Amino acid sequence: MATGFRLSLIPSHQPTIFASTHKFLSPITPLQHSHPNTHRSITHKIPSSSSFRNGSNVPPETECPVPQEQQPINEYQNLSSSFPFSWASSDIVEYSSRLFVTGASFALFIGLPVSWFGSVGPESEPLKRILCAASSGLLVVTLAVVRMYLGWAYVGNRLLSATVEYEETGWYDGQIWVKTAEVLARDRLLGSFSVKPVLSRLKYTLVGLATSLFVCALLLINIDGSENSSYIASQEASSRVIPGVYNDDSARTFEPDAFCGEPALP
Repeated sequence: MATGFRLSLIPSHQPTIFASTHKFLSPITPLQHSHPNTHRSITHKIPSSSSFRNGSNVPPETECPVPQEQQPINEYQNLSSSFPFSWASSDIVEYSSRLFVTGASFALFIGLPVSWFGSVGPESEPLKRILCAASSGLLVVTLAVVRMYLGWAYVGNRLLSATVEYEETGWYDGQIWVKTAEVLARDRLLGSFSVKPVLSRLKYTLVGLATSLFVCALLLINIDGSENSSYIASQEASSRVIPGVYNDDSARTFEPDAFCGEPALP
């Protein structure tokens, strides 16, 4: 009976142990399989942003579809380092000296030879030739400053605007991108404190150059007026009286028909 009792105990305990073990281990098995799936799903969501796929550190919410060369901040950096737009963003001494050297060089090497050798009798009118050369130098500097002003105004408007107009491949597929709050705050800060002072400097420069050109024009007009009046007076005097050769009174007595209708001189 002992042997039969022992044999009866073995099958009675084994199913119980394996059944309980199976029930105990059954919840653990899905956890072991779900952990890699969760890891794979998380890693699949991370590179969904194109900025991280390209290796940049830009967050997804600040991602910009505008091409790099058409972004306002990159246009500002290119403009501030290009010729001659970088002159306007330099210090006032360097800016003024470059403009002065440009105008003086053009007036000395181009304006003065053209005005001196391109006119008749320049020795009798040296002031007029010098004013013409100075005016040519001022005109060249004015054109350069106008070009700088247009470039800086274009970049400043794109920085301060809430939208950016860009072209993906050409002029026929223009798009408009609305800036995010972070990009708009950065661009407007840069435009207010970096571009607006440059535009103010260029405006004052244009006013000074326009005033200088106006003064030169007035001087040239006055010189021409005085020269014309003196030339007309000398022509009238020479036509009326030639000492020792011609006199209107004596000619009137010999050729009265030539003076028909013209009153006699007092």
